[in-house]
Amino acid sequence: MLIDTHCHILPGMDDGARTLDEAIEMAQHASSEGIHTIVATPHHADGRHENAADKVELAVQELNNELEKRRIPVQILPGQEVRVSEGLLLDLDAGRVRTLNHSQYVLLELPPTGIPRYFDEIIYELHVEGLTVILAHPERQLDFIVNPRLLHSYVEKGCLCQITSQSLMGLFGRKIQKFAMYVYKSHLAHLIASDAHNLASRRSNLAEAYSYLEKVQGRKALERFSINAASVIRNETIVTKTYPYKRRVWCLTLH
Repeated sequence: MLIDTHCHILPGMDDGARTLDEAIEMAQHASSEGIHTIVATPHHADGRHENAADKVELAVQELNNELEKRRIPVQILPGQEVRVSEGLLLDLDAGRVRTLNHSQYVLLELPPTGIPRYFDEIIYELHVEGLTVILAHPERQLDFIVNPRLLHSYVEKGCLCQITSQSLMGLFGRKIQKFAMYVYKSHLAHLIASDAHNLASRRSNLAEAYSYLEKVQGRKALERFSINAASVIRNETIVTKTYPYKRRVWCLTLH
């Protein structure tokens, strides 16, 4: 049984599920994959969507009620995918930003234009508050692809990395797939999530990604991802190890 820690299943909140019916279909598909728990993570403060914590909590409650009526065995938990911005800490203080299922873990999305100069300060301030940053889909961040050492440095500062199952399966292109495998093989990946948005172009393939990694790396290599996902929703500490950056590994991965 799987836990998905990143999914845009709440209807009408962002670029994910548009309607309740679509959200129900996404939950049914997730159940067929063996997913029993989904952390709903609508975009917040990304320039297009504002989904404050209270709004998310209400939407989660409503969707859980509908799933229970239809006897779909999937539980939805509250979360957000928060865009890194200068107003993030103010949003946190005001209660507009909340963590994944009220845990110590906050899911952050870096701007596609690049890593802001103030990001290190945000990491530090969140750490002071007792919070742990989870980087959403770092394998798709150009800054890290160009300079993997930078990703290593953020993990050394206490950030966790959540890679997207579709990246591992090559659905965002070969280059991103190769970097996703580099992140995985370099012990920088702490979570795998679907980042599902719909049932067409961005459907969940979390079970497929797990099966793929089990085939190429073995079952034991996957255990930590299941354990870590459970730790997130239970607010348990994820134990990590840091490994030095080895340029040759990334060079070999590119070929």
